[in-house]
Amino acid sequence: MSTKILLKLTFIVALFASMQMHAQEKVYNGDPDASFETARNLAFNQQRKQAQDTLLHILTKYPDYHEIRAFLATTYSWDGDYKKSRKLFNTIFEKDVKNKETWIAAIKNELWADLPFAALEMSNNALKIFPNDPELLYLKASAQENTNNPIDALTTIQTVLDSNPQDQKAIDYKVSLDKLLRKNAIGINAAVDLYSSVFDPMQYYSLKYSRQTKYGSISPKLNLNRRFNENGAQFEVDLYPKIAKGLYAYVNLGVSNSFLFPDVKYGAELYQSLPKSFEVSLGFRTLKYSSTTNIYTGSLGWYTGNSYWSFRPYFTPGETGTSKSGTLTYRRYRSDADNYLGMSIGMGFSPEINQLQFNANDAQIVNLESQKFNIGYYFTSSNKQNAWGAQFGVAHQEIVFDQGNFFWIYSLALSWELKFK
Repeated sequence: MSTKILLKLTFIVALFASMQMHAQEKVYNGDPDASFETARNLAFNQQRKQAQDTLLHILTKYPDYHEIRAFLATTYSWDGDYKKSRKLFNTIFEKDVKNKETWIAAIKNELWADLPFAALEMSNNALKIFPNDPELLYLKASAQENTNNPIDALTTIQTVLDSNPQDQKAIDYKVSLDKLLRKNAIGINAAVDLYSSVFDPMQYYSLKYSRQTKYGSISPKLNLNRRFNENGAQFEVDLYPKIAKGLYAYVNLGVSNSFLFPDVKYGAELYQSLPKSFEVSLGFRTLKYSSTTNIYTGSLGWYTGNSYWSFRPYFTPGETGTSKSGTLTYRRYRSDADNYLGMSIGMGFSPEINQLQFNANDAQIVNLESQKFNIGYYFTSSNKQNAWGAQFGVAHQEIVFDQGNFFWIYSLALSWELKFK
């Protein structure tokens, strides 16, 4: 045998041995439970790629360690890779359907993937194996709610409470479902303005009904005022139609035969959601007294955590130029959108805001100076059916017929709303 042939054979044998050793290194060799615990710690400390590599390595030797495969699938769910997660769960179910925790994780994967019908089917299958299990019933109710069947969801969650009336998670969920099903509401608002000079106290009342529909909400209102020793009434309706995902509108129309209100008022505004929890809007308001006032407005809002910030400017063209005003609003939410502390500060005069305090007949009104501050607190009953609010405000306002001189306005408002099915 020649030297060249011998060298070639030696090289081939060495290469084959190296490949065998490399393949052996890929096969896991260790304590699977200890490695599993290490992988869990990595996953819960935002090191999911390292955790997934460890879990996959264990499975090369222990392919039927279903708890490891299920946890690996869960990490893929956390990463938003729902298809890969679903494939792993299906592999487990081909061999073992008796592990409740695996069913729970698989159902959550479908819910997070926005596939509620698949989640509902899986929940029903799991409940055949684990009848009346409260965790599975809760997930079934979530799937039913997400398939636009809140009544069925309420029935399901009531099954949980029938077995365990003290289940706080189910109690809270039932409260939220009850709130969702209350698509009707009636409300009363009462307010008074006290003036440091010139005017007697002025009173404002509003009675409203609102209805939530799949197209948006509608709220007819009856406004009653007592000012200048006169009484007046206005009928008004607010609409919030849904247009597309992240896009909705505000439409308003009001009529009155009292000089305390515009003869006709109307307006519209478009709202668009933006990335990073921002929202913008653009619209107008029109007030028709003996003359017509047009107001152009918009807003920039930002949700951050439990807080909400919004800035709204007003531009009102007139014979003497364009009046500009603005309001900055802050809200600190508690449990939901009906429970919050709100504050606002504003500069400048806008007939949209101040229309209930003066007649907008004169063009000079848009040039008035004004500063205001409001603070309000809003809260609900424990079952979310009743909502109350209280607001206090103070304004430093230039007098309409005596520009250059000011008075103070102290405002107090109370509100109540009842929601029902």
